[in-house]
Amino acid sequence: MTETFKLSHETTLSITRGVARLLMNLGQVIIAEMSLVTGRRVDLIGIDRAGLVTIVEIKASVAGFKSDRKWQEYLEYCDLFYFAVAPGFPLELLPSGPEYGLIVGDRFDAEILREATRLKLAAARRKAVTLRFARTAATRLQELTFPVT
Repeated sequence: MTETFKLSHETTLSITRGVARLLMNLGQVIIAEMSLVTGRRVDLIGIDRAGLVTIVEIKASVAGFKSDRKWQEYLEYCDLFYFAVAPGFPLELLPSGPEYGLIVGDRFDAEILREATRLKLAAARRKAVTLRFARTAATRLQELTFPVT
């Protein structure tokens, strides 16, 4: 494992932890690393009491951001979409459209710097995402509660 990869991975974990705390404090339940029906895996997804779906794309490095464009596919699977980065990330590199929210975070906390504009999530897709979220959460709990030996 290269030192650059290790630092990037640690940064990703730190951002994820802070953003998870933020979303939970906002009343969302969250899952890290959930696959969508497309096979793409979102970094963090949350659902609030009203059923609104939030997807957060975490970027730990400039190189990681520049080499990854899969996040554009996530817009069709959420009501709110955010980029999350560590303090010091060059924010001018990130898309600045109103549909892209922005969160800056570390392992202790995170802050929304720009609210995301609500997207139009189709009812059938909302149901499919919510069902996938529920099954993913239940499967992970089942694996903890009833491990296969």
